[in-house]
Amino acid sequence: MAFKEVERMSQETPSREQWNSRLGFILAATGSAIGLGNIWKFPFVTGEYGGAAFVLVYLICIVVVGFPVMLIEFSMGRHTQRNPVGAYATIAGRKSVWIWAGGLGVLAGFVILSYYSVVAGWCLAYIVKAFSGSFSTYAQPAHAGHAFETFVGQTGWVLFYHFTFMVLCVAIVTRGIRSGIEKASRLLMPTLLLILLLLVIRGLLLPGAGAGLKYLFQPDFSKLSGEAVLVALGHAFFTLSLGMGAMITYGSHIPKRDDLIGSTILVMLLDTGIALLAGIAIFTSVFAYDLDPQGGPGLIFHVLPVVFGKMPMGTLFAVLFFVLLSIAALTSGISLLEVVTSYVVDEKGWDRKIATLVFGGVIFLLGIPSALSFGVWADIKLGEWTLFDFFDYVSFKYMLPLGGFLSILFVLNSWKVNHFLDELKEGSKWTLVRLVNCVLVLVATLIVVVFLSELGFFAWLFGKPQAA
Repeated sequence: MAFKEVERMSQETPSREQWNSRLGFILAATGSAIGLGNIWKFPFVTGEYGGAAFVLVYLICIVVVGFPVMLIEFSMGRHTQRNPVGAYATIAGRKSVWIWAGGLGVLAGFVILSYYSVVAGWCLAYIVKAFSGSFSTYAQPAHAGHAFETFVGQTGWVLFYHFTFMVLCVAIVTRGIRSGIEKASRLLMPTLLLILLLLVIRGLLLPGAGAGLKYLFQPDFSKLSGEAVLVALGHAFFTLSLGMGAMITYGSHIPKRDDLIGSTILVMLLDTGIALLAGIAIFTSVFAYDLDPQGGPGLIFHVLPVVFGKMPMGTLFAVLFFVLLSIAALTSGISLLEVVTSYVVDEKGWDRKIATLVFGGVIFLLGIPSALSFGVWADIKLGEWTLFDFFDYVSFKYMLPLGGFLSILFVLNSWKVNHFLDELKEGSKWTLVRLVNCVLVLVATLIVVVFLSELGFFAWLFGKPQAA
């Protein structure tokens, strides 16, 4: 499609609600990026893959891969003023196969929120548990682990908290961008940062906290593996909300006067900084009480309750921590629900409130298998995975990196780099055409190599190493 035709379609797009201020957008976008990926998943994958060495690889992935992909998604959203499907369709044409790339983003947001809401529900439940003071009865992680496994096996309570979280998301998204998402982000994000800083200070003041800092910031490359690099790349996409349509959707509400490059840098710095602060808060506490930092997914629900049970004023800090987790989950959850809502409103002409209620309900229903996969449906598996693990694995390892790769390929092949840079010029003076072109090619190549490696292509091509 000729570029003039693209411009004509863009101009015909109905007036779209915009962020009330640049600060509101940055807080909302940062809130989307700062979720359970930063505070729940980042610490435990760091613990599983060797601490500081993994952190270094993760930071490289954030800069080399995360920055250009986030910039592309914001640019596509602002240029077209549409949802992910509409953004690809506006630029490439309604009959283009690129529409499926936008559809993948909407589907990823849909799938991720279905199981994400389940974990967020656990966080809400643990606020109540923390208030009860029950953590003081856990002498060892095994005791806390047993209590957690008992809880996630209680169908009624798990579904109740899963439902409660989805109700909170729906209540915010139905109110729109300014009155709903932006207003909530202005309240929730400063609260999140304040709680996190209190937890960091508490952790740093504990005896033995230095060992946690050493673990987090002193790399040991002997513990770094190829799998760790793949996980770092996938986590970079997950924690920045890339490849799931959220940043295209949020970008569609950005005014032309705003500097996209500066905003992208701020969102990335805030997101990464908060992930590192969460690591400091958690690992200083874990090492202070001589517990295992490689606790895996159970680090938050098996290990930390024991830490809070032993810590002076532990009940207060336990409540603050799980409130922090719940806020982080909510700011990301509303962005994922907005992706689906925006698609239905833009492309199908639905009323926002009806769309949010209907698809919030559908996502809740889709999440039920994940919620029950730790209890009555624990024996139902797809291969070696529970239903929860399957949704997590497919979205985390494949859907998000694939979505990022397709967005880069789209700029190089269909939208063209010069048109992408024309969009960046609006509100910005950064116009390094050749450099950006080279960066996009390199990043696209990197993601292809990662995919081929993950699919076992190189092992098939060169032969698997023989066991010693």
